[in-house]
Amino acid sequence: MRIEAADPKGLIREACRIEEIGPEECPSIFLDRALSLPAEVVAGQVLKRLIAEYGAAAPDHPMTAVLRAGLDNGPVARRRGGARGRRS
Repeated sequence: MRIEAADPKGLIREACRIEEIGPEECPSIFLDRALSLPAEVVAGQVLKRLIAEYGAAAPDHPMTAVLRAGLDNGPVARRRGGARGRRS
């Protein structure tokens, strides 16, 4: 995957260049990029490409941490107990 396809507006590239950016701003930039992905694109592939391109140069940057967190599977859905779990 070409970097232009993974980051067509250069949002992630520019965020990674900002030294003063904090962990509070990075998720909103990431979300903007994620929402503009075409439906046929596999998000995991895009994240891996972005990490390879930008994360290697800035492993401790807050945006790199957000990109890596995007690869996490997240919590496993569990059945709720009690009356709420029995309702259909």
